[in-house]
Formats: sequence, structure tokens, C-alpha cells
Amino acid sequence: MASSACVSPCASISGAHHRLLLPCSPRRLPRPRPRPSPRPCLRLVACHADTLLPSSSPSGAHVPAACPSTSSANGFSDWLREHGLPPGKVAILDRPVPCFREGKDLPLHYVAAGQDLEAGDVAFEVPISLVVTLERVLGDESVAELLTTNKLSELACLALYLMYEKKQGKDSFWYPYIKELDRQRGRGQLAVESPLLWSENELNYLKGSPMRDEVVARDEGIRREYNELDTLWFMAGSLFQQYPFDIPTEAFPFEIFKQAFVAVQSCVVHLQKVSLARRFALVPLGPPLLTYKSNCKAMLTAVGDSVRLVVDRPYKAGEPIIVWCGPQPNSRLLLNYGFVDEDNPFDRIVIEASLNTEDPQFQEKRMVAQRNGKLAIQNFHVCVGKEKETIAEMLPYLRLGYISDPDEMQAILSSEGDTCPVSPCTERAVLDQLVGYLESRLAGYPTTLDEDEAMLADGNLEPKKEVATRLVRLEKNLLHGCLQAAMEFINGLPDHTVSPCPAPYAPELK
Repeated sequence: MASSACVSPCASISGAHHRLLLPCSPRRLPRPRPRPSPRPCLRLVACHADTLLPSSSPSGAHVPAACPSTSSANGFSDWLREHGLPPGKVAILDRPVPCFREGKDLPLHYVAAGQDLEAGDVAFEVPISLVVTLERVLGDESVAELLTTNKLSELACLALYLMYEKKQGKDSFWYPYIKELDRQRGRGQLAVESPLLWSENELNYLKGSPMRDEVVARDEGIRREYNELDTLWFMAGSLFQQYPFDIPTEAFPFEIFKQAFVAVQSCVVHLQKVSLARRFALVPLGPPLLTYKSNCKAMLTAVGDSVRLVVDRPYKAGEPIIVWCGPQPNSRLLLNYGFVDEDNPFDRIVIEASLNTEDPQFQEKRMVAQRNGKLAIQNFHVCVGKEKETIAEMLPYLRLGYISDPDEMQAILSSEGDTCPVSPCTERAVLDQLVGYLESRLAGYPTTLDEDEAMLADGNLEPKKEVATRLVRLEKNLLHGCLQAAMEFINGLPDHTVSPCPAPYAPELK
């Protein structure tokens, strides 16, 4: 159930800290029914307009058959149908993996249209009894809210629950779903897992990108949650009384928990207009089997006692079903789901500017910044196609940092609105600082934009390097757009012979 490697198969655990195995909670889920012997040549296909069934189809219907290696998909779909999945209009097919681990990687599964669909069609509907949420896991909404407002996220709770369920093997109700998550290993449509599971050498593909720091920060956050797992064990007795295993930090090493956390992170769905205990959900037939796209409008939605997907576009049978991944920049898409969307309208980078705390007039400048909706440490978001607007937004903030004359500072305090150009030399100094910062940031990448384009055009990059190269190329495009905008402002200055003013307390840019 993990991205890079599965949640470790359970070995028999012995130790002094077993919890007592209490009588089963009445909320415990039923054991799966015994499965019949596998049938030969079983294929998962869409047999008619409303049914997801194995094998035969009506004459003349277009049947998108999966590759011969889909026996696990058949077991997964059998389990869904046996436990209440209504007839749908989708099929589970194979997506070849571009880079095999010594030939041992199986193709990834994905949800495709089982027949031709029109915008507005319900592709599938999963009953809430087959959806994993904290309400289902803990059986007590108040406990769920308490845990997630303290030190543990919903993702940590869900990951721990599935790790313990995996230890039960085939006795777990969720065994077919966990087996499917194990197969996917948290990989999305590009067959790449989150950089949280990359090696140090692979992380070097991201050199120069803020993504490297984001990976470190997220890793530290996961470790903090790991250290709090025992709290969940002791607070949620109703959950763990059925598991005769050690407490979490003794049952699972950190790396195993991290793999499970990343896998859950890659497939969790954020449901809208539901209680806190239901807002993060693991939905069979949801991600990572669905294909994410930033410019899509289709979403998994909670409707009564089910989670439904209504498609937003027409599909031909066999085409991957696409859903919206939310308004996330590409750095977040890579960190969470292992892919980059070239057409992402929500892509952005961040430039952090901060007033100099050593400045004798720091407090006055902070007051002016706050009056104009800015902070002493302010993040400016550079969005696709909005580079010039962002530079224009930054200029008043940076001008403020360059003011050193107390009389000028008082005049600004007594006025309203943003800080206008103070003098030609200050304006040149502000723009020169911006240009220097942008050039320095671009120089921090080991490759140029042209080199990135050439590598991608060659088409021989291994998957992780390819997705990393796509990310840094998009970041560089945004930085080049900002640099071009700053140069345009410089070219618009009335006098190019003016030297930049000295600035002992210039703002800092990161």
C-alpha cells in the first residue's frame, strides 16, 4: 500500500507490550466471503451500459479488455461487487510501467470508460460501506475530531489503520483493496512515486528547486506524526482492541510508516460538505486508479450514503477517466501524487521577501506593510501568465525597505496606499536587486532551460528524472518571465544614467 515499496508484510511479532485482545466491537466489519476458484481467462471488461462485470459482453459492444495480467483486478472488482458496488460504466485496465525493477514490476491499473460516455453521466457510485474514513475507522466522530485537531493528521490515522489491517492478511475485510494499493505503490499516471520516497541521488534531479526543501520539511512532519502514533493507540481503544500486535512504534519502523503514509497521501480524496470525520476518504476506484488533471471539473462527491463520480466530458470506451486534483501547483502535485501537469493553470512559484529586522525603522515599515495587506515576511506567488503583475505587486514592498530618511518615512506613514517611487536611484536599486535575485536563483539549477528542453525532446530519461526535469523547466519558465518583467521596468525608467542608491537595510529575497 506504499509508493516506493509496499507496507511491509507482517511478520509474527512478539514482545512484552501486547494489548489484551478484547471481545470484538459490534462495529467490526464482516469477514470476506470465501472466493470461488479462479476462472480461466478472466478479463475485467464493461459488459453493457450499466454493469462492471468479468468476461462476456453483448454482441457488437466495444469491449476494452485488460491485459492478461489483470487477475488481481478481477479479485478487486469481485470484492467490490460482493459488498455492494452498484452496476457502473467503467473498466479496470492495465497501464504499462515504463521502467521495470529488474522486470518484476506489474503494469499499473487504471479506471477507464467501459463504454462511450457523455458529460454528466455517472461513471460509478461507491457505497460508503466500502469507503475508508476516520468515522468508519474510529467509530466515534468526537474521537476523530480530537485526534485531528491535536498532533495527528487524518492521513496518519488512516495509514496506521491500514497497516494493522494488512497484518491480518486475508482475514481483513479490506484485504483486496490493500492488495490493489500495494500493486499501485502510490504511483500516479506517470508511474512515479512521491519524491518523499526517492533516494538521495534521485533527489539531486531537483537541485536548485525549492522542492528539495519541501521534501525535507514534509519528511520531518511525517516523523513527528510517527512519534505521536502511540497516542492514537491509547486514545482509540475501540479501534485497536481487535489487533493482538505491539503498539505502533514497536510494530512498525519509521520507514514502513512513511511508505504507508505516502501511499495514503497519493490516493486520499478530500470530500466536500461532509463532517470532519468523513472529509478525508479512501475510495475504491478513486485515486490512484483515476487519472488526475488540473483543468478538469469532475470530482468525487459524497451523495447520501455513497461517493459518486459524474464525468465532465465525453469518453470513448477504454479512455482513462479524468478527475480534478484541486487548485494545486506542480510542486504539490509531484510531492503528493508523483506527477507534473504541463497545462496546470494553478502552477506557481513563491518569492519570499522580508523587511530587515536590523533596520532602525523596522516597526514603522512593518506598520505600513500591514496597512497594505502585507507582512514583515511576505510570500509573493508568481502564477502562470501573471509574472509581470507579481513583479509590479512586489515593487512597493521593496521600495519600503529602501527608505532610510526619517522624514520620508513619516510622510509615508501619514499617507495612504502603496509606497510610490521615491527617487530614480531608489527605483533602480530596487529593480537591480530583483534582477540579481532572479539571475542567482536561475544559476542555482545545474542545467539551463535549453538543456532541459533538449533532454525532454530526446525522450530517453528515466521516469523520475523526466518528471523532475519537467518540474524544474516549468519553474525556470516562471523565473524567466519575472526576469523579463523586471528588465521591462528597468527599460521604462526615464534616466538610465542614474546609479542605484546604497541600501544598508535592503529587504531580503529568498
